[in-house]
Amino acid sequence: MTIGSDRPAADLPVIAIVGGGVSGAAVAFHLLQRLPLSPGQIFIFEPRERLGAGLAYDTQDPAHRINVPAAKMSLLPDDIEHFQRWLQERDALADDEAAVAGNGGLFPRRSVFGSYVNSMIRPFVEDGRLVHVRQRVERILRAGRRWMIVDAAGQRVNADILVIATSHPSPLPPQALQDALADHPRFVPDPTRPDALTAIRTNDRVLIVGNGLTSADVIASLELRGHRGPITAISRRGLRSRGHAAVKQEPFGDFAGRPSKTALDLLCRVRAAIRRGEQEGRSWHAVIDQVRAQGLHLWQALPIGERRRLVRHLRPFWDVHRFRVAPQVEASSERAIANGRLEVLAASVAAVTAAGGFIDCTLRLSRSQRRVGKQFDAVVVTTGPGHRGILQSQAWIDELSKAGYLAMDAASLGFACDMRSRALAADGTVVPSLFISGPLARGTFGELMGLPEVVEHAVLVAEQVAGAIADRKGDEGKACLDSSAA
Repeated sequence: MTIGSDRPAADLPVIAIVGGGVSGAAVAFHLLQRLPLSPGQIFIFEPRERLGAGLAYDTQDPAHRINVPAAKMSLLPDDIEHFQRWLQERDALADDEAAVAGNGGLFPRRSVFGSYVNSMIRPFVEDGRLVHVRQRVERILRAGRRWMIVDAAGQRVNADILVIATSHPSPLPPQALQDALADHPRFVPDPTRPDALTAIRTNDRVLIVGNGLTSADVIASLELRGHRGPITAISRRGLRSRGHAAVKQEPFGDFAGRPSKTALDLLCRVRAAIRRGEQEGRSWHAVIDQVRAQGLHLWQALPIGERRRLVRHLRPFWDVHRFRVAPQVEASSERAIANGRLEVLAASVAAVTAAGGFIDCTLRLSRSQRRVGKQFDAVVVTTGPGHRGILQSQAWIDELSKAGYLAMDAASLGFACDMRSRALAADGTVVPSLFISGPLARGTFGELMGLPEVVEHAVLVAEQVAGAIADRKGDEGKACLDSSAA
């Protein structure tokens, strides 16, 4: 069954967006702000009930909070405090006194931000200008100049322009854990799934593999659930995500005026700026904020080989400074360390066996190569997005890749695209009418994991889609004139 218009593309250019999280919803929102689109002209495929929440903001776990102050979160790049005003106007934090951090910043629960984005996009769904298809995409085929999107219910949409706004794949557990614990009742390979931690009991000994933001969320969630057992959190370098500055600071340093051509030079300049900043009473936060603000210029200035070197060697250090923990979530980890419940190790899993309900692990300590044996009752994987499996993460992505329409970017962070966010085939040619929005475009645009950057990129994609519609109309008009002249 085909849904939407069957009229020729010349009569009604159709846009399909796959993924209705923040990125996809923001593209739709800003496109609808720019063009007087008619009902049946723009579709968004998202199986969740709420548009705009996505994986990050659909969580109902009260321990999960936004990790950026509300004053810096907005669907409107030109009105950065829009979300904070939305909270105040609706008294949305009346039942959440803990949302106010010690430094005065607001860090509400993540589900609240999902409600905010949904409130912005919902009017377009209600008046029919945006069609929300609550199904997963099964196949996407190229038919002439159009795309045919087939969902899990067998419905089809024929679109002239396709925007891929999906998220990263789920974490990829270390193979040793996957092989030994695949059927274990307290093995949690993806803690972002609803109620993923339910099976963990109050006094269970827990191994957390990964030390980033998701690890901190898991520790906070377990505390809120009343967990009192010991926790061991491991990562190869033993680095934990850092917290926010005690007081607000303006970005410090300049890295874009003479951008570095090597990852090493950039690292040296960042370290030097941190030392200068400390002499003036600033913390490292101000320098990292400046690197983030100038991230696109810095990334673009690096040759492909240096981008790969940065990703391979420096990304773990960047991530723990760039992706900061909400103060309330950070406090949970600090309490666990202070009372001896949380141990953080620089280690990896060397071997694992499960017998009699217990999980025996051999951990390889990173700095000494020494091995230690530990026994656990539960294992949670928080290693972050599974970049390696992007092209095989969903059947329709794999099919588009094999057909030549999608390729990995040179840094293996997502899909290859140009500076207009148009998808690039494996041979580097532009794929007509196919756009990439959100974190999967970060191989080209660099810093695309934070909310402000994701929204700004969605605005860019909306502008490019609007331009593609205008170009299409221009081509059709020219063809009509040429035909008349003949």
